[in-house]
Amino acid sequence: MIDDRIFRLALIAGWVTLMPVLVYYRIRSQATGERLDRRQEGWFILLTLRPAGLAHMAGVITYMASPARMAWSALSLPGWARWTGVALGVCAGSLLVWTLVNLGRNLTDTVVTRRAHTLVTTGPYGWIRHPFYVATALSVTANGLVAANWFLLAVGWLTVALMVIRTGKEEELLLARFGGAYRSYRERTGRFLPRL
Repeated sequence: MIDDRIFRLALIAGWVTLMPVLVYYRIRSQATGERLDRRQEGWFILLTLRPAGLAHMAGVITYMASPARMAWSALSLPGWARWTGVALGVCAGSLLVWTLVNLGRNLTDTVVTRRAHTLVTTGPYGWIRHPFYVATALSVTANGLVAANWFLLAVGWLTVALMVIRTGKEEELLLARFGGAYRSYRERTGRFLPRL
């Protein structure tokens, strides 16, 4: 029998490590006070993406506070699968920090860019166009495996699927904003995996 406390502590350690970084970059990116029109994402994404992401976060927080409260959606996973989740979480956290460092003040929670937005092509952006989404996919998978919880996996992957759908609009807006520079960048990089 695997001791659930180890995995609960692993999740807590990951969140305690990453949340201050996320909060720092989020606050730093909003220093301009510029309002962004999130309606450009389209109503479907606007009404589904954030609630799905919040449901995943609420589930993880509930599990960290009291795993018994998430027992209704528990999975019976072998230890190696849960430890794989821990490893994925470390990879996801590393990619997330690398992404945030390179994004800097360009970070937004929408497809809309700020007036001073620049085209970022350094760090993980030198390989793929959406490393934040890849980090999110790895994170939600890690959370679900570590907690051995089907609800976290399902709602996490719903969030990722909605982000993937949103990338079409995001790339359309980036092309309109940066023109040939974005077109050239898009031709040499992969959307979610490096282009061979």
